[in-house]
Amino acid sequence: MNIHEHQAKQILKKFGAIVPEGVFGFTVEELLEKCKSLKTEKYVLKAQIHAGGRGKAGGVKILNNLKELEVSAKELLGKKLVTHQTGPEGREVKRLYVEASSNIEKEFYLSCLIDRASSKIAFISSNQGGMDIEEVANKSPENISTTKVELKGEISNEECDKIIQSFELDENSKKEAISLIKSIYKMFTETDANMVEINPLILTKEKKIICLDAKVNFDSNALFRHPEILELRDLNEEDSTEIEASKHDLAYIKLDGRIGCMVNGAGLAMATMDIIKLYGEEPANFLDVGGGASKEKVSAALKIILSDKNVKGILINIFGGIMRCDILAQGVVDAAREIKINVPLVVRLAGTNFKEGREILENSGLELISAENLDDAAKKIIEVIK
Repeated sequence: MNIHEHQAKQILKKFGAIVPEGVFGFTVEELLEKCKSLKTEKYVLKAQIHAGGRGKAGGVKILNNLKELEVSAKELLGKKLVTHQTGPEGREVKRLYVEASSNIEKEFYLSCLIDRASSKIAFISSNQGGMDIEEVANKSPENISTTKVELKGEISNEECDKIIQSFELDENSKKEAISLIKSIYKMFTETDANMVEINPLILTKEKKIICLDAKVNFDSNALFRHPEILELRDLNEEDSTEIEASKHDLAYIKLDGRIGCMVNGAGLAMATMDIIKLYGEEPANFLDVGGGASKEKVSAALKIILSDKNVKGILINIFGGIMRCDILAQGVVDAAREIKINVPLVVRLAGTNFKEGREILENSGLELISAENLDDAAKKIIEVIK
């Protein structure tokens, strides 16, 4: 689960990190009233959307006074902001954040994430802050360092030293940076975060280490332990079909292709998407109905797939283990009775009760195409939509 910048900064501040003084609002009037409390020479106005690249898209502005702030806020609120992470459709700006300006001397990059290959926590740091880290990696990879640390009670000073080595700070600033690393580590482990990214992390002319931007992502599977974080969820920033899928405990991610996929098991779902691409088409979604899905859950999954207007055909690929094929088949039939299935349907069933499942589908009156295996299923769905 992602949260907004202003929310991320408040959590970081709670754990001891230094962030600029700031306020947010849902209306221009609310924002201007709150901004009166800020002690600053200039105001930094930031669009709040769940996407990077806001600055390049005109979503970050430095303003000299409240009058300029009012004009820019009216222009930005409600605007569709298009960045390299939003796609061409963009994201509507529904809230704004204003913070006090900072006197920047140096900019750095700092992030913390889970390294699943080593089962450690990885800190990535660079003296090239304020840029896309991918761009730095391509043009000057020597300016990026990765430090992996074990999950434990506290990160050591020696590990912190290694993380900030490329920053080349004086002793006082170095102490602040070490304190920040420890704050981020504590916040990361105690909130079940997946990623914390500070870009840029800055050294001010007053020699203060400040988190000028912040992006945080949390493990959705651990949110039951953090109701206060779950309250920060902004449904306006999420795809409506993904929200609907979460209500039915379905693992669904919308993609840009033409072939809808309904599969049980994440690994099998990935393999199904891969073979669709292998034969020259693109999947419209990732959808894992899970190992023990009910017919109601299967019916909900099919409705969600069909709600995507880009879908020209559906591939159902079920290997019956815990999930019985006859349950899946009945879910498909029930969904078909409620909504019109007006695209080709290819079904591959294998495993527990697959014969019973096939009988249910064959006797349902639905127009569908049976497949013997995954390769056969992929070829048939691609052939029929073409």
